[in-house]
This record gives sequence, structure tokens and C-alpha cells, in this order.
Amino acid sequence: MIVRIPSQTKKSGIALVMVMIVIIALSALAAAFALSMKVETRLARNANSETQLIWAGRSGVEYARYVLAQSMTTPNQQYDALNQIWAGGPGGASETNSSLQGISLSDVKLGGPDSQCSFSIKITDLERKLNINIATEDMLQQALIKMGVDASDIPTVTDSILDWIDPDDDPHINGTESDYYQSLDPPYFAKNGPIDDMQELLMVRGVTAPIYWGPSWREHVPPWYQSLDKFGRDKDFATNTMGLVDLFTPISSGHVNINTTTASVLELLGVDETTAGLIIQQRAGPDGQDGTDDDVPYANVGEVATVGSLTPDAVAKLRNVCSVRSATFDVEVTARVGDISKVFHAILGRTSPTDVQILSFYWK
Repeated sequence: MIVRIPSQTKKSGIALVMVMIVIIALSALAAAFALSMKVETRLARNANSETQLIWAGRSGVEYARYVLAQSMTTPNQQYDALNQIWAGGPGGASETNSSLQGISLSDVKLGGPDSQCSFSIKITDLERKLNINIATEDMLQQALIKMGVDASDIPTVTDSILDWIDPDDDPHINGTESDYYQSLDPPYFAKNGPIDDMQELLMVRGVTAPIYWGPSWREHVPPWYQSLDKFGRDKDFATNTMGLVDLFTPISSGHVNINTTTASVLELLGVDETTAGLIIQQRAGPDGQDGTDDDVPYANVGEVATVGSLTPDAVAKLRNVCSVRSATFDVEVTARVGDISKVFHAILGRTSPTDVQILSFYWK
């Protein structure tokens, strides 16, 4: 027995299907429109916040200038150390009654306590590192050995860095001048002048990302660089204990601050490993931690004469290359407007409480 479906029922079914298709299409369009509007609103809000973020970043730099200037006027504090407020420490003994009392470097509000605009700053002195533009061949070699660079690569890297900085076109024995760099794709010239930005070293022959960045190099280079070389083979980079960027800076007064530097930098200045560790340990106080209440900063370089096995000649040498003051500072400002943030960087040069200059200001 054949059952026939009335034509009217067929038409109703088709109409229902068509209605459902239309509803689904309209829903998809509505969802796409809503997403587009959400994105547009977000972009508009970001655009409106951009100006606020820039001014918050600039405010953070001015705030850092004030802190560094006032730190220099603190009575009985003729040195810069990691326990002081500018460095994020609790404050030295003389700072508790100074104009820096109660100063905070984190979540500084702009426009009142209920404002959504704020900034946080981190100040790092550059005198804790050695100025690479005045580093000697021996210092560079010792740095690469300390970092754990393969011994066969050290002569090439050392001489190539020196050739990059010196003003002539005569290569050192294992060095590199423009003739080598001109053979690369794309070609470029050796700078033959002082390094202005440490990342210039990544253009120098033999300086790989691990040599430059140290153990954190994978955080700074794209994944494709990490995995394969130009022949499509897996890359096998040695892991260094530290990078050139941890030991050197292109901008500083040229003197190393013994109150903020590391034992590794002291070793580059000719201090043996044991004595360098003792110098750091003594300034850190009983708890052995820099930047805490019980720190005992050096009031002058001569105070290291009582530490370890330093000879009078070694102390005299340190007096020539070290100090207890810092003059150049890297400032990182994290500005926020609501849930939007931007990071700014500035280099400040300080010569006196009334002269703290902005040497550079930029953001990415």
C-alpha cells in the first residue's frame, strides 16, 4: 500500500527548512557583526588610551629623575647601593628621614587614588657592568671563558668585537672587517666606531644569540631560528652560563660601582674568583642577600683592601676603574590604563642632584 503525502505538507516542510536556514544565516551574520563591533570598540579604546599611556610613560621617567636626584642629596650617603630606594631596596639608614621616605616605585596612581591610570618603574644602574667600548682583549677573553663559550670560538669573537669598535680597517689576527660583512646577504659594513646599542654585537662575526643573551636566548629569538639552521638541520647551540649582555654595557661612566656590580664583572677587572665572591658577600651583610636592611655598602673603593687576598697593587688598580657612585641608569616604565599596558624605556645620565638628563626615551 502506497501512502501519498499531500503536496501542501511537502510545501510546509520545505518552508520550515528554508526558515531555519535563514535564521542560521542571520544568526551567523549577527555573531560576525557583534565580533566586529567588539574588535572595533577595543581598537577605539586602545587608540583613546594610547595618548594616556604615552604621558604615563613620560611621567614615570620624570618620577625616576626625581628619585635619582633626591637620592644624591640624602645626608651621609655618598654612594649608590642596592639597598637604596632607587634600586627597589628598603632604603638606607639616611633615607628614612629624607624626602624619599614613603616613596613607592610600584603602582603609582595618576589623577587620584581611583584613577585607572598608573605606572610602575624599575631603575637599574649601568655602572654595575663594564663598558664594552673600553674593554680590553684580555677582558673580552675572560668574559667568554667565564660564559662557557667554546675555546675554539673565543679568538674569533674577541678579535671581531675589537675590529667592530676600532676606527681602522685592519683586522686583528682572528678578526673581521668590512670585507667579510660585505660578502653576507644582506651586506653591511663594520661599524669602526663605539657601540651605541648592545644588540649591534649580534651583527659581529661569531656572536650567536646564546653568546649574546646567555641561558635566556630562546626568549629573544623566533622559534624557526631555534629549531633549524639554513640547511634544515636541527641546531645544537651550547648553553652558556651568562651572556655578553649580562657583563657589558655600551653606555656608562666607564667606572664600575662595587656596590652594585657582580662577582663576574669583578673577575674581569682582575680580581680572583674567591676574593670577588667575598667582596659581594661582605657588602650584602649577614643575610647574604643584596638589597636588604642589613646591607653594608662600601663608602669608598679603598674599603675592599681588607677583603680576601687583594694586594696593594690590586687595590690601587681597582681605585682607577671602580667607584661607589653610579651615573647612568636604565629606567623601565610599565604604564597602565585600565587593563591596557605599555612598556617604556629610558636612559638617564646623572651628574648632580640638579642635572639628571634623559639620554634616550623609547618604546616598542
